[in-house]
Amino acid sequence: MRVNIINIGCFKNLVDCERLMWQLQMVGADVVFGPTEANSDIVIVNTCGFISDAEKDSVALILDIAKRKRHGQYSQFWVMGCYGQKMGNDIIRRIPEIDKVYGNFNWYQIVADIGNKPWMNSTDRIITTPRHYAYVKISEGCNMPCSYCIKPVLNGPLKSEPIETIVDECRTLAGMGVKELQIVSQNTTDYGRDIYHKPQIAELIDRISDIEGIKWIRLHYAYPTNFPKDLIDVIATKENVCKYIDMAIQHCNEDMLRIMRRPMSKDRLVALLDELKSHNISIRTTVMTGHPGETEEMYQELKDFITQRRFDRLGVFPYSHESRSYSGKHYEDSIPETVKRERALELMAIQREIYNESNLNNIGKRMKIIIDGKNSAGCYVGRPENSTPMADPKIIITSDKTLIPGEFYETVVTNSLGKDMEGTI
Repeated sequence: MRVNIINIGCFKNLVDCERLMWQLQMVGADVVFGPTEANSDIVIVNTCGFISDAEKDSVALILDIAKRKRHGQYSQFWVMGCYGQKMGNDIIRRIPEIDKVYGNFNWYQIVADIGNKPWMNSTDRIITTPRHYAYVKISEGCNMPCSYCIKPVLNGPLKSEPIETIVDECRTLAGMGVKELQIVSQNTTDYGRDIYHKPQIAELIDRISDIEGIKWIRLHYAYPTNFPKDLIDVIATKENVCKYIDMAIQHCNEDMLRIMRRPMSKDRLVALLDELKSHNISIRTTVMTGHPGETEEMYQELKDFITQRRFDRLGVFPYSHESRSYSGKHYEDSIPETVKRERALELMAIQREIYNESNLNNIGKRMKIIIDGKNSAGCYVGRPENSTPMADPKIIITSDKTLIPGEFYETVVTNSLGKDMEGTI
């Protein structure tokens, strides 16, 4: 039986796909990952339903797969993940080409439905990323009450994996040649609170850093409230823990943060950001524009904050009004969509200038980078320590040498390309 799995969700979803692929392979299925023109007996789409833009992407892909099924490319069409959890069987009534729907926690049933065997208790998986890096999901769910977020509704409260289980998984990945670990969860810095009664992220990263062969460990999806200070020590002192933290602040105005149900004063936020920077830790953050209650004055405060703080990396999202979130139930979606997006675009334009100015200052400097592969133009693409594989700035390399993906090299920055840089080896 040939099974085609397509992921359109987050990196936690990607880990789920990789584990599912291994399980299906163990029951004898021929598994193919990603979009393909080849025919399959079953296509399984792992979806995202976090915000409206992600939901639209999921629906567009679902409609495309439905069309392909009508044309005979697939015999069965199954949906899993957040959008499946959100819509349930109602999605089948809307799109009758879909044969089965699995939510976030019942898709283990997929293995039984395909192989007539139970899910095996294993963290083994088939890596779909370049072989030198992999994502490691350390927990599921979240206990935070953020007004705009439906993840706790879809995924439930925090549920951490035991330290030993994660360390064993990382050892296995290292044995497969993985050199860089991307640590992910819904709230990384809250890891362990449910099973150890206190955050244990620092202990976990300290343990992982001792694994032979792991050269870089990168933390994503941190939360500023109750940020564990012992984690700063681990990042600052462990050589193979990247001096990098991905931590969404969402806003800086205190009234806006209160409306968002994110209990963090501006003074405490600034103190945390300053402490991280004092240890030369690069900060990637995310902010939101157009949340209910955001006045022009609040937005201008956020705009000034981003201009002055000069974050190393920044993402901006217009607010999405989700009916099952706290905001959806208690606030009116009063800010026009055009205003939300205009504010987001203005902030990203500021960040592009920050990227370019920073890159110009780096010309002539040497940087240690890891090579991820080649781009469509045939140039090598590398990343410094303060860049994650997907959204962060890259270094485009010109070299007469053959460079090996997953290997580290010293490059000299030669030019700014706006967000990215050029370099030579």
